[in-house]
Amino acid sequence: MAFKRTTTSSGVTPISITQAQVGLASDQAGRQRRYLISMLIRTACFILTIFLPSPYRWVALGAAMILPYLSVVIANAGRETINRASVPAHNKNELN
Repeated sequence: MAFKRTTTSSGVTPISITQAQVGLASDQAGRQRRYLISMLIRTACFILTIFLPSPYRWVALGAAMILPYLSVVIANAGRETINRASVPAHNKNELN
């Protein structure tokens, strides 16, 4: 199925809403939610450290120690500021 681009009466092609970025508030809310879930898992790992037998205890403790780093990295991987339209595409002749 091919999609046809429509133009307005002035000859300008309208921008599709799917090209728009997600709003800042909803982006921050999503990152905060992911961070909260990760910290809840970390808390569960600390609690499991008390109740689990020895080999599993160390795995839970290791996970509880690594999760803060992973949570921050994932939470900070938010909005990209690079505009793809401003990045120049290489000419095929330049590559030869």
